[in-house]
Amino acid sequence: MLIIKSKKRLLNFLVILIFGIIIFILGLGSTGLVDETPPLFAAAGKAMSESGDWLTPKVNGIFRFDKPPLIYWLMGLFYSMPNNEVWDSFGTISARLPSALASLFLMLMIGDTIYCWPQNGERKLATPIVASLGFALSPLIIVWSRTAVSDALLCGTLGISLLLFWRRMASNKKGNCISPWFFLGLAILTKGPVAFVLAALTLSSFLLIQKDWKNLLDKIKPKRGLLVTVLISLPWYFLELIKEGKPFWDSFFGYHNFQRYTSVVNNHAEPFWFFFYVMIIGSLPFTPFLLHGIFEAFKDLINSLKKGCIPSESLFIYCLCWLGSVFIFFSISATKLPSYWLPSIPAAAILISNSFAKLQNRKKTFSSLWIINLLILLGFSIALFLSNFWLNTINDPEMPNLASNLLSSGIILKARMFFFSFTFVGLVLFFFRSQKILLYLQVLLFLGQAFLMPPIRKLADTYRQLPLRNISKQILNTRQGGETLAMIGIRKPSLHFYTKQIVFYESSSKEGILNLFERFNSDRRINFQDEPNYDNEYFLVVIDKYSSREEHWSNINHQKLGSHGIYNLWRIKKSDLNAQATDLLSSGFEANWRNKQVEKF
Repeated sequence: MLIIKSKKRLLNFLVILIFGIIIFILGLGSTGLVDETPPLFAAAGKAMSESGDWLTPKVNGIFRFDKPPLIYWLMGLFYSMPNNEVWDSFGTISARLPSALASLFLMLMIGDTIYCWPQNGERKLATPIVASLGFALSPLIIVWSRTAVSDALLCGTLGISLLLFWRRMASNKKGNCISPWFFLGLAILTKGPVAFVLAALTLSSFLLIQKDWKNLLDKIKPKRGLLVTVLISLPWYFLELIKEGKPFWDSFFGYHNFQRYTSVVNNHAEPFWFFFYVMIIGSLPFTPFLLHGIFEAFKDLINSLKKGCIPSESLFIYCLCWLGSVFIFFSISATKLPSYWLPSIPAAAILISNSFAKLQNRKKTFSSLWIINLLILLGFSIALFLSNFWLNTINDPEMPNLASNLLSSGIILKARMFFFSFTFVGLVLFFFRSQKILLYLQVLLFLGQAFLMPPIRKLADTYRQLPLRNISKQILNTRQGGETLAMIGIRKPSLHFYTKQIVFYESSSKEGILNLFERFNSDRRINFQDEPNYDNEYFLVVIDKYSSREEHWSNINHQKLGSHGIYNLWRIKKSDLNAQATDLLSSGFEANWRNKQVEKF
């Protein structure tokens, strides 16, 4: 019997692993980095690999204290592998693997947890797969797990930690109490103290409603565990504080943690109920089952308060505390972003599986939920069939012909066919009252995203990022005598990543000319690979076509070296820039680069 159970557990693991590899890993390096934020992470990781400085993250010659170093260390590790530039020509496999692997491991942990601790008394393969796909097919997870930023890594490390905490509390056997604290330490090294706060809120809210909370708390060994978390997470903060002092304290703790939470940063102000919308969107098209799963977990919570509950049967209540902690904590935050919801999606996926499991024998509730879900699918189908009307309303200056390119590529036609088929299959399954309709539609959605997402990513890369890669190649081929490099107007950190040069980013305003004039003399940054020759009489400029039409820029004498997409490459003599700057100074304009912080992405 033990061998049969082990084989079934292995089968569950392998099925989920195959789904995860296709969703998260396949084609990871087929497109370039997507501006604006991913190239900053990738550049910091690559700089660590190439400079040998693994302590302080730097991008474009400037300290980058936005996030702790774990994401940079992992990227740098992949960049340091032999022949990296051969098997990772775009630099995107190395940059995206930490996010993709974190989501893949968390997906496996979700499936294994539900398989080993079935909440309805019977061990089945369908429920773990539903929970795992509920996580992996979330629109937010699909996007951020293939993006070179730290959000998916936080979701992975924190999610694994929280599941291990529950597994330890649910188990009657003596087991390892160190692993959840280890992963919590990694989470703190990924995005800072927010990981500890979310874990503390989840655990404390769950223990608060348990009658046997002292025994459960003892199982996770908080004193010993906190020591492990501290030993893993704090040394880097301590060393960085000793080395950089106040700039590190003010930037990381002051701006990126305290100020982001207590005040609106970068215009990311949203209403208190913002994350309710994000929760709805984050589980589409199966949101009705999430809401039903939350309702069922509330019922279990009320029963447990009255009668108590067995720890091994409390997973859904635990996930309700988990989801609620993330929801409340970030709803209070002044700055709100959709990516803040990612740490709650593992809990949401498990609650979806709660709905799936409990609907097996409830025909009335089953019918009403599927009617709502089919209406959602029908809405997607109608929206795609009416795409000719709303596509033209999309205005992206970096892809001015986006609507026509989408239509000519055939992607819209494929999407229409898929969602029509998706809705039709849903209707057929509903008509035959299939009890596993959610699983079947998840598999169909999995096939659809594998069919549709690669050409969408390729199209976006061709029209948005390829021009930047091409202009970067031209810069490397035409740069003479260490000419300084500037980018005017639209700011793209990927230009620094691909050229490996210091780039001076400036606005297209008249003050931008004055800023550039002053910065060439006062803002002389050092690049560990190839220091610019600030005394060269010429400099190179990447300027978008909209900025190049500004009279104060077009009037400067320049040599046009090339054009790629909306970007032009100019060579300008510094004396001509200085002459234009002198005229602007005499007209009353002033440089503002010290206060404006145009390179603060």
